[in-house]
Amino acid sequence: MTMRVSYRAALPEGATGVLVPGGMATPHGSSTQVEGEGLRPVSEAATGQRAFWCAAPGATLDLAFHVSAAAHAYPDALFTPHASPFTRAGAALVAEVRGVAPKLAGLARARAIARHTADRFTYGHPETAFTDGLEEIPALGCGLTEGSCVDINTYFIAALRAVGIEAGYVTGFFFPAEKRGTCEDGHCWVVTRIGGETQEWDIAHHLKLGTRDIHPGLNPKPGQRAATFHSMGLQFPEIGDFTLKALIEPLALVGGRFAKFEAPEIRLHAPQHA
Repeated sequence: MTMRVSYRAALPEGATGVLVPGGMATPHGSSTQVEGEGLRPVSEAATGQRAFWCAAPGATLDLAFHVSAAAHAYPDALFTPHASPFTRAGAALVAEVRGVAPKLAGLARARAIARHTADRFTYGHPETAFTDGLEEIPALGCGLTEGSCVDINTYFIAALRAVGIEAGYVTGFFFPAEKRGTCEDGHCWVVTRIGGETQEWDIAHHLKLGTRDIHPGLNPKPGQRAATFHSMGLQFPEIGDFTLKALIEPLALVGGRFAKFEAPEIRLHAPQHA
């Protein structure tokens, strides 16, 4: 059985190329195939992941991500840190997090750090992220900082790694149950690996539901999701000298900079027999 995620969007004026996430294997299903016109495989330098580059897009981008039920362990590369401004914890953050539940260990420590993270954010999409212009992830101290799932998970992963907990950043699509197979953009979440066991975390969805009592689990907010890429601080030397914070959904290259598509149509289609 496979699910199909269709992604359709008009290209912005002046777009000279499109970068597309290439899919990934997880214990909950695997992106087995990406279909679209003119897609050329390219490799991410640090993780070895496959993405796709379309150098001559038409007026409309039409893609299909096929997600099978085949279960695989998360790749080791997901948990391997690669230093970048998007992953490097500042000294103040390290000191702050090491003071969070220092007598706890393992999953209990991870949950305490998840709650600590939730207590520092209110969910939203600010024009300026708390990390913009910085070379490392700062401490947040007291008070609440507005942040998206990207912002929250950037802090969360840096905090987990600061106390030696293996953690990685997964991107893809989440289809809320109430929207019946549609969504408006990509999503991201966190995976930890503790004692050889993996746990998924979605702090942003807990905050959307009005709770800061964070528990591991993929869908605190009911729905379905499909993972398509992982990690932060991404480089694709085959197509240029740049570093992306993340590849959450297809990106258009416009004037030498990557940008999200405006108002894409993203749909989850019912499972079909392969």
